[in-house]
Amino acid sequence: MWLCLAAGCGGQGERTADRSESQKQQAASEKGAVASTPLASGASVTGGVKFDGTPPTRKILDMNADPVCASKHTAEAAVLSEAVVVNGNGTLKNVFVYVKKGLEGKKFPVPPIPAVIDQHGCLYVPHVLGMQAGQSLKILNNDGTLHNIHPRPKVNPEFNLAMPKFLKEKAVTFDKPEVMIPVKCDVHPWMQSYIGVVDHPFFNVTGDGGTFELKGLPAGKYTIEAWHEVCGSKEQEVTVAEGGTASADFTFSLPGK
Repeated sequence: MWLCLAAGCGGQGERTADRSESQKQQAASEKGAVASTPLASGASVTGGVKFDGTPPTRKILDMNADPVCASKHTAEAAVLSEAVVVNGNGTLKNVFVYVKKGLEGKKFPVPPIPAVIDQHGCLYVPHVLGMQAGQSLKILNNDGTLHNIHPRPKVNPEFNLAMPKFLKEKAVTFDKPEVMIPVKCDVHPWMQSYIGVVDHPFFNVTGDGGTFELKGLPAGKYTIEAWHEVCGSKEQEVTVAEGGTASADFTFSLPGK
């Protein structure tokens, strides 16, 4: 089984013991993760996502069409596509992992802390974001240039929100679960992200270690799905006892390989 960091893989970072729960939730939200209310004595599903094959060469993103965007990056450090990011340990980054089946009929409170997506360096940060249906999504623009955030959902209403350089923050919600919602910027065609909206707090996004953890689950049988924008999706069934732990490891390759 893949080693899973206690802080999860969605970019939450380390936490110190003396921080209050509200501070923990705020820190998680500001980095694109989501504060949740899992069962304190619940079960966990942990695992990793491995990439099989030769990692593809990542495309260089050309931002010269907007001098403001180009000025935010040095010539020595090319900005690379995040479509397929294979970590140094052979795992796959930016995989959305969540409970697809097994929670039917159960209700979970919507986190009061918003999820956050930033338009930073003319990129969406994070590239893949998870949140709960009905939760507020805080959209930031720290670039000093015009952006527009244009989600293209199939279940939720579509919107196209212009954010001029003086508009630093906006809030929206997605009321219905939908995995996944592609997001683009019509001003900067290289900007792309994905938002996974679910009706519970049991989801995670793999990071630099390629691992995930779904904590605080009620005892039961679940279908866990791992989704990647290029490599597709895979499912596994797991059963966890109260307070127990199960593993679910996935292996992806490029389509046709």
